[in-house]
Amino acid sequence: MSEVAKSLYGDLFRVDGKVVVVTGGVGILGRGYCRALAEMGADVVIADLHQETCDAQAATLANETGVRVTAMAVDLSSEGSIVDWAKRILDTHGRVDVLMNNAAAKAEGFFAPLENYSLKTWNDVMAVNVNAVFLAVRELGPGMAQRGKGSIINVSSIYGVVAPDQRIYEGSWYEELGGAINTPMIYSASKGAVIAMTRYLATYWGSKGVRVNCLTPGGVASGQNEEFDKRYSARVPMGRMAKSDEMIGAMLYLASDASSYVNGQNIIVDGGWTAW
Repeated sequence: MSEVAKSLYGDLFRVDGKVVVVTGGVGILGRGYCRALAEMGADVVIADLHQETCDAQAATLANETGVRVTAMAVDLSSEGSIVDWAKRILDTHGRVDVLMNNAAAKAEGFFAPLENYSLKTWNDVMAVNVNAVFLAVRELGPGMAQRGKGSIINVSSIYGVVAPDQRIYEGSWYEELGGAINTPMIYSASKGAVIAMTRYLATYWGSKGVRVNCLTPGGVASGQNEEFDKRYSARVPMGRMAKSDEMIGAMLYLASDASSYVNGQNIIVDGGWTAW
């Protein structure tokens, strides 16, 4: 790469000095997002349910990257908690440049069959997957609009775009999640809602300089058993599940000025699953 090219394009994906908030920041994908953002120069706010786990991750990242990393716990199922959390962020940092709504819930009874699915479980998942996105953008988005600049990244799923293939769950087992797994209707419904909200917000705040886009991962290998991996991979044109760090490039693209004219889009990173 020439020196001119380096000066023009080398820093496109940098996020130096940007205040970036990541919900679900200690989860499987969230940890990678926070590390990548810190390594690319961002002032990262790690948000998750438990303060202790946020503190531990923030301390590790700050020590290893030398940037400012803040732990800000929040209960995303509670409007009051979200309002207080947003105020603490703004009181501490003065602004938010990038908001990444990455958190998702798996409430008790999440994998129950549709025929006897609990309305309480449905509402508990909806509270985090949908209501919390609304509340976070309500509290933090207006400041971006007032400053005339910002990026909101909402994380959806391929199952917000297409229906799950129920056949891939035959013989599935995920020890960490307690056994057999599936994709319940609430997950598809909530992730589809995230895409719809993204498009709405893109047109609502676009003229104010706030870009709102979706990052939509396909299935990520994270402890599923061999049978599930085999069945899932057979449905993917690339023949395998994603690695957790394979979402980072798209995330940095949407967080950085590399995507300065990208708004209202759904960036699908699924190895081609939705191309069939």
